Amino acid sequence: MIKAVIFDLDNTLLDFMKMKEFAVKAAITGMQEAGLDIDSDEAYDRIIEMYNEKGWENQQIFDLYLTEKIGHVDNKLLAAAIVSYRRAREANLQVYPNVNNTLSQLMKMNIKLAIVSDAPGREAWMRLYYLNLHHIFDVVLTFDDTGARKPSPIPFKMALDKLNSSAENTLMIGDWPERDVEGAKQLGIKTIFARYGDTFGTIESGADWDVDDIHQIVDIVSKLNAA
Repeated sequence: MIKAVIFDLDNTLLDFMKMKEFAVKAAITGMQEAGLDIDSDEAYDRIIEMYNEKGWENQQIFDLYLTEKIGHVDNKLLAAAIVSYRRAREANLQVYPNVNNTLSQLMKMNIKLAIVSDAPGREAWMRLYYLNLHHIFDVVLTFDDTGARKPSPIPFKMALDKLNSSAENTLMIGDWPERDVEGAKQLGIKTIFARYGDTFGTIESGADWDVDDIHQIVDIVSKLNAA
């Protein structure tokens, strides 16, 4: 009997990489319009490389990029990058198709809902508020809450405790097999791979189910609870 579903946040509920792409490109345009002579494609590739190296939530990427490019942080260029980035981020931060409908149906089925994310607390909650999802979840756990990143079992164990649910009565859905799937499976939680959010070209996820649309969760829960 499934009583709870745990969701990853980025690339599971919201299209984080699409948002990041538009925001970074807007920041580059902002710096160009403010007077920085750079090639758009080269700048984009380098900034994405920096995010990969320093972490996707790093708040100093444009400082680092400007220091690398011109030898110091020009505050005019930095302001242009940050403001352009934030405007584009807000405009392009969107949930995947059928997310709201899926969450609504699960709530009507009396399924408890949780988020387990490796994102910092402030950033995770800001995204939830932007998307008007802040009131939906019974439990929201970020890296600031758990002190451990997936696939550590710690975040999943904390979620189960706060949900007052057992592993066998819980599902986990995420886009990163090595973190979301493997982490949850350590505790015996059944897993769903969000193939629609996959950015790695994953072939074998190792999950109990792969889904191409988040709404398939409703069918999975319905079938398990009818058995």
